[in-house]
Amino acid sequence: MLRAEDISMRYFRKTGQANHFYAVKGVSLALCPGEVTILTGRSGSGKTTLLHMLAGLLTPTGGRVLLDDTDLYALPDTELSRLRGAKFGVIPQGRSAVDTLTVLENVLLPGQLRGERGDAEGALRWLDALGIAHLKDARPAELSGGELRRMAIARALAGNPEVILADEPTGDLDDENTEAVLTLLRRRAAEAGKAVLLVTHDSEALPYGTRVYRMECGALSAL
Repeated sequence: MLRAEDISMRYFRKTGQANHFYAVKGVSLALCPGEVTILTGRSGSGKTTLLHMLAGLLTPTGGRVLLDDTDLYALPDTELSRLRGAKFGVIPQGRSAVDTLTVLENVLLPGQLRGERGDAEGALRWLDALGIAHLKDARPAELSGGELRRMAIARALAGNPEVILADEPTGDLDDENTEAVLTLLRRRAAEAGKAVLLVTHDSEALPYGTRVYRMECGALSAL
């Protein structure tokens, strides 16, 4: 289980009436194995900031993030990086491909950076499940936005992470591929016991969630 205990992210600024503002304030949240937790809300409400803190990528200014009994931000950087690579699969919102590598090489890269040999057959199965196995030898510049997004999803899933943190994974996707991706993420939770967090603006994603939350001005509320 991944859980946040009263985490906040406070930023300081030099101008304005207040000298700081909260991007995330006092959020407590548990991501449980076998569940899809959906987080919705307007742009700028703090959703991506919260995801980054849960992923071990952004140190909270208050509170704790724990994977089972391990306090992520109490770990040295090298240990946190190792744990993040082994346990978390992050699907980022923006473009994250390495242009000099093929699609298959991009999917295998995280495992190779962890010193693993790389499971090409497993990576190809994920590419096939997402409908882009035929592009395995293509370079990112040859892909559409939707194909790049599906490559990023395959890369996150290929390492068999315990926690999947997806930031707008259906962006750039048509209706058919949106349904395929949402179904795939729900199956990873239900059938493989993964804990999934899905950050989305897409109302079509809401029925796929075990629990649904909304963020507004950095605060979290259940729907």
